[in-house]
Amino acid sequence: MASTATGTIKRLTDKGFGFIAAPDGVEYFFHQSACQGTRFDDLREGQRVTFEVGQGPKGPRAENVKLA
Repeated sequence: MASTATGTIKRLTDKGFGFIAAPDGVEYFFHQSACQGTRFDDLREGQRVTFEVGQGPKGPRAENVKLA
Protein backbone atom coordinates (compact mmCIF):
# COMPACT_ATOMS: atom_id res chain seq x y z
CA MET A 1 0.00 0.00 0.00
CA ALA A 2 1.35 3.44 -0.92
CA SER A 3 2.05 5.97 1.78
CA THR A 4 0.42 9.41 1.65
CA ALA A 5 2.65 12.48 1.80
CA THR A 6 2.28 16.25 1.64
CA GLY A 7 4.50 18.62 -0.29
CA THR A 8 4.76 21.82 -2.30
CA ILE A 9 4.84 22.08 -6.08
CA LYS A 10 8.39 23.15 -6.82
CA ARG A 11 8.45 23.20 -10.60
CA LEU A 12 6.01 22.70 -13.48
CA THR A 13 6.91 22.25 -17.13
CA ASP A 14 5.00 22.87 -20.33
CA LYS A 15 5.61 19.22 -21.24
CA GLY A 16 3.00 17.93 -18.77
CA PHE A 17 5.06 17.04 -15.74
CA GLY A 18 6.42 18.63 -12.60
CA PHE A 19 8.18 18.11 -9.30
CA ILE A 20 6.93 18.21 -5.72
CA ALA A 21 9.24 19.11 -2.83
CA ALA A 22 8.49 17.07 0.29
CA PRO A 23 9.45 18.08 3.85
CA ASP A 24 11.99 15.21 3.97
CA GLY A 25 13.99 16.91 1.21
CA VAL A 26 13.05 14.46 -1.53
CA GLU A 27 11.75 15.83 -4.84
CA TYR A 28 9.06 13.69 -6.42
CA PHE A 29 8.41 13.64 -10.16
CA PHE A 30 4.78 13.61 -11.24
CA HIS A 31 3.05 13.39 -14.62
CA GLN A 32 -0.12 15.27 -15.49
CA SER A 33 -1.98 11.94 -15.59
CA ALA A 34 -1.31 11.60 -11.81
CA CYS A 35 -3.50 14.64 -10.99
CA GLN A 36 -6.78 13.83 -9.23
CA GLY A 37 -9.62 16.33 -8.84
CA THR A 38 -7.73 19.17 -10.52
CA ARG A 39 -6.31 19.83 -13.96
CA PHE A 40 -2.54 19.95 -14.40
CA ASP A 41 -2.92 23.31 -16.18
CA ASP A 42 -4.60 24.77 -13.06
CA LEU A 43 -1.68 23.92 -10.76
CA ARG A 44 0.79 26.62 -9.75
CA GLU A 45 4.26 26.50 -8.23
CA GLY A 46 4.10 26.95 -4.46
CA GLN A 47 0.74 25.19 -4.01
CA ARG A 48 0.50 22.52 -1.32
CA VAL A 49 -0.56 19.08 -2.45
CA THR A 50 -1.05 15.60 -1.07
CA PHE A 51 0.11 12.56 -2.99
CA GLU A 52 0.93 8.89 -2.72
CA VAL A 53 4.55 7.84 -2.99
CA GLY A 54 5.15 5.41 -5.83
CA GLN A 55 8.15 4.05 -7.67
CA GLY A 56 8.89 5.01 -11.26
CA PRO A 57 11.61 3.85 -13.65
CA LYS A 58 13.90 6.70 -12.55
CA GLY A 59 13.14 6.68 -8.83
CA PRO A 60 10.35 7.79 -6.50
CA ARG A 61 7.36 9.51 -8.04
CA ALA A 62 4.14 11.13 -6.87
CA GLU A 63 0.83 9.48 -7.75
CA ASN A 64 -2.77 10.59 -7.10
CA VAL A 65 -1.74 14.23 -6.70
CA LYS A 66 -4.47 16.40 -5.10
CA LEU A 67 -4.57 19.98 -3.84
CA ALA A 68 -4.18 20.03 -0.04
